[in-house]
Order: sequence, then C-alpha cells, then structure tokens
Amino acid sequence: MVEDRIEREIVIDAPPQRVWEAVTTAEHLGTWFGDAGAEIDLRPGGALMLRWKDFGEVRGRVEQVEPPRYFSYHWGWPEGSPIEPGHQTLVEFTLDPDGAGTRLRVVESGFAGLKGDDDATAKHHEENSGGWTSELAELKAYAEGARQGTA
Repeated sequence: MVEDRIEREIVIDAPPQRVWEAVTTAEHLGTWFGDAGAEIDLRPGGALMLRWKDFGEVRGRVEQVEPPRYFSYHWGWPEGSPIEPGHQTLVEFTLDPDGAGTRLRVVESGFAGLKGDDDATAKHHEENSGGWTSELAELKAYAEGARQGTA
C-alpha cells in the first residue's frame, strides 16, 4: 500500500511575507521551484502551471489562499491529467513566524487515492518525497538570498 502523504518542515531566515511571495507568485515560483517558469492565478479555483526544463510542465488548481499564512493547490498526475479525484494530490504550505524568520510546513497528500498501479504510484510518492527535500532547500537559499539582495 502506498503512503498517502509527504510532510516536510524547514525554518527560513526570512520574514513570512517574503516567504509567502516566494511560494505564491509566478516570478518567484518559476525560479526556485519550476526552473523554466510558472504561472499562477492566486485565487481559489485559479490556474497554476509549473515548468521544468527536464520534467515538462504540471498543471494545478489553487484551492485556498490565506495570506500570509496558508496556501494550497491540487496538481495533476500523471502529467497532462485532469485536475480531478484519482489524478491529483493536494499541496499545502503553512507559514508561521519563527523569531525573525519563518517556519514553513509543506504537506502533499492524496497519493493513496491516485488511480493507476501501485508501483507507479509508489514511484511518484518516492520521487516527490525526494523532490520536496531538494525544492525546499532551494526555497530556503532563494528566500534567504533575497533577504540579502542576492536573489
């Protein structure tokens, strides 16, 4: 049976508003997350598109927006799938002040409900699990660099 969720938490040495902008604006998402650009309509029901040079693009739909504390979206799997039950996972970003910085928690859930064979779903979970670790490290470096004017 495939695990249903991935959970990651990091502390970023940047204020919540800066981290919020990094996770919710196309300009920033297309730099630290998608390396080939992004598009986002930041409202519930709005479209999201993330692009990678090596992995193509993934479409999503914004679910909740509560600035500067909570942001969530569904994204489709496999690539090109409609954003609907059985072909989507939910990604949630929760931001909390942590001293002068931000504690960011990311949860991606819904893997157990994906259609397809268990091996493909398990591989998708494994890839995203490692992916979140590296992407959040990139976000940390990006947001902290932006704080110092280097990003």
